[in-house]
Amino acid sequence: MNFEHSAKAIDIIKRVQQFMDAYIFPLEKEYLKATHHGNPDWKNWEVDPRVEELKAKAKSEDLWNLFLPALSGLSNLEYAPVAEVTGQSLLAPEILNCNAPDTGNMEVLWKYGSEEQKEKWLKPLLDGKIRSAFCMTEPDVASSDATNMEATITEDGDEIILNGTKWWSTGIGHPNCKVAIFMGLSDANAHKYLRHSMVLVPLDTTGVTIERMLPVYGGYDPPFGHGEVSFKNVRLPKTAVIAGIGKGFEIAQGRLGPGRIHHCMRQIGVAERALKLMIERGSERVAFGKPLINLGGNRDIIANARIDIEMTRLLVLKTAFLIDTVGAMGALSEVSQIKVAAPNLACRVLDQAIQMHGGKGMSNDTPLAAMFAYARILRLADGPDEVHRGVVAKLELMKYK
Repeated sequence: MNFEHSAKAIDIIKRVQQFMDAYIFPLEKEYLKATHHGNPDWKNWEVDPRVEELKAKAKSEDLWNLFLPALSGLSNLEYAPVAEVTGQSLLAPEILNCNAPDTGNMEVLWKYGSEEQKEKWLKPLLDGKIRSAFCMTEPDVASSDATNMEATITEDGDEIILNGTKWWSTGIGHPNCKVAIFMGLSDANAHKYLRHSMVLVPLDTTGVTIERMLPVYGGYDPPFGHGEVSFKNVRLPKTAVIAGIGKGFEIAQGRLGPGRIHHCMRQIGVAERALKLMIERGSERVAFGKPLINLGGNRDIIANARIDIEMTRLLVLKTAFLIDTVGAMGALSEVSQIKVAAPNLACRVLDQAIQMHGGKGMSNDTPLAAMFAYARILRLADGPDEVHRGVVAKLELMKYK
């Protein structure tokens, strides 16, 4: 593979960085001054008008929907370093309309949606007029094994009926969240990878109830939230099913490949930001007559962080290259490798940066604490580390049969 970025990618990387320096980082400073733990009453959450203003500006500067190759013209390999830049701030993906779970849901609709579904849901998502959620994880089963899913999709003539409870449905508390993709068991007797389907569910449908928002490390992550949602005899036309009954696992694999690239490369950006802040803090802060950077093993920490970032970045770029050239199914091991490597890298460097900052690192005076919480979530989201290590080991052992 060629390690040099394309001219188009270089131009977009430069413009995204300039946009972040001029607008996103200044807003982040103001944002962090406020208390963002929120409260469980998501019905009173509001969207920050400053974020909406920057969204309009990003769209006007053609820094919008960069994650989608068909619109941006960027391959996964070209988009990866762009995603790294956006990873420097938790605000950036939202402002550039490159935020999860919307990106994954838009990819699903782009690849698998009917023309009617695209017109009704994909178009407003691409325009940033609405938000969406993905309802897969369930509270009563080990959702690390998706075949455990108990929520049901029952056919009834020209309709389907949904029943079950989902949780950790990210973004469902957002005032603009209008639709969720629900994954459930549609045929218990089919092959285990043909038993499930995905359905588009308008959140105002009778029988859909947001029960509560779940806190993460004590914070409710407004205005997005991570909700527990019940579906009780929710009736929808069969036209709400995406790609047809039994296609759930096929869609899930198509959804998660590129999306994991986005998450993982953003975590490289997180680690880079943490390293920068750690070096700045260690250079300016003095204890026991020396800058912190010269105390203990802090220079080794800096060196190891740089080495680990470079190694992980190369693995992510290789995976992006493989997805572009052989497809997600041809990069199963690499996708699982980066899903373990990148969030663990970010957690490690962030923890070291927080330590270097002392009490300040645990507060909202820096973005480190919020970034750490998000990086830690990613060791569970889209499959826990253990599941991905299992995939890597299985594929590795197959070479020696």
